[in-house]
Amino acid sequence: MADTTVRIDGNTLRLPGGVAVRFIRTLRLPETGTHPLPPGLGEFPVRRVADYGDRVPEEWRARGGVMLPVYLREAMWLSFAGTSEPAALQVGVGKVCAVSGRPWSGRLARGPQNYVVLPRQPWLDGINSGTGTVRQFVAVPLGLGATVEGQVTGEEVWGGVQLQSFALNDRELARWREEERQRAEQTRSMAPPSGYGAAMPGGLPAAAGGGFGAAMPLSAPPASGGFGAPMPFAAPPAPGSPPPAPGSAPAPAAAGAPASPPRAAAAMGLGVGGSMRQEVYQDDRPLTDWSEQAAGRVFVHLVTPPEWRRITGEAAPPSPVDRAAYTRAGLPWFDYYDEDAQDLAPTDTLASVKPVGDWLGDDHEPWQPPVPGQTQQLKDAPGKPVGDGDW
Repeated sequence: MADTTVRIDGNTLRLPGGVAVRFIRTLRLPETGTHPLPPGLGEFPVRRVADYGDRVPEEWRARGGVMLPVYLREAMWLSFAGTSEPAALQVGVGKVCAVSGRPWSGRLARGPQNYVVLPRQPWLDGINSGTGTVRQFVAVPLGLGATVEGQVTGEEVWGGVQLQSFALNDRELARWREEERQRAEQTRSMAPPSGYGAAMPGGLPAAAGGGFGAAMPLSAPPASGGFGAPMPFAAPPAPGSPPPAPGSAPAPAAAGAPASPPRAAAAMGLGVGGSMRQEVYQDDRPLTDWSEQAAGRVFVHLVTPPEWRRITGEAAPPSPVDRAAYTRAGLPWFDYYDEDAQDLAPTDTLASVKPVGDWLGDDHEPWQPPVPGQTQQLKDAPGKPVGDGDW
């Protein structure tokens, strides 16, 4: 029987079939206009609900999964970097599909497509609500009607984020692995000799292998702890205390602190913010290439910072840096273009979802757009148009 266990590796969720998902903190975009892809400002910390069973609501224990802390109106994107084999990943926001706008389903579907294709889709910044664009994921409390769930279904019951992965069926997975093996052998046989033009030790340089969605670090290198320095994800340990084991959850509370009893936590879900240029790619495989049964799934609870501290004993990451300061520092924004992929058309359901500002009021945070040259092109350059003439 196949292993359906989802595991935490640091702050990465690893679903069966080689799927890797990280939740990335980012700048919140204005709700007007269309923008480049915002930068990553570090990972959200992720903890298992089961490790805090005496402090979380009963319904959380029933749903299982993991939790992470978000501020009101904080933005995030999902990185799939590190996914090792082809997979179809369903992404739900309050059990509404972020790709199709349809109700959550235990099966893959087309017409409309209700999943993203990995590793072709390197990340997902929001719901598929426009042609060649998405609207940014933004955290809001349940009960206002501002979440995607509330606007699409008329009620807010689930909140959070839901992930479900499907692997290729046995035949197609064996075929893919054989093709990868042959490709690797061919690459080794074509390796140039040492000398001019030889491969550099260690593989690609950082500039070629990095970029938006690459492995950490996700922001520009800090200058001696100044702006852009890695954000702490927890309060520092007490003097003399041993460091935690890699990937382990911190102690639930400081020594001597009384345990807080379970109570109804402030429930959070995802609404939408500004629009950005990002395609959600159409699957070019037949649906029959994928397994009929999900390889694994996980429920991701969103927790307010005060609740996070009460439950885990950790301080939540600090509130994200303001957008104008990031731009003034000259740090990069991104555009991503895959010339071989086809964008999925948006559905009417998701195209009609309104931004959270309609419920929470105008966004008065200062905005300073990127300057020319600050936006970096990743993967395939779109290319300049070629003019035609008389001939």
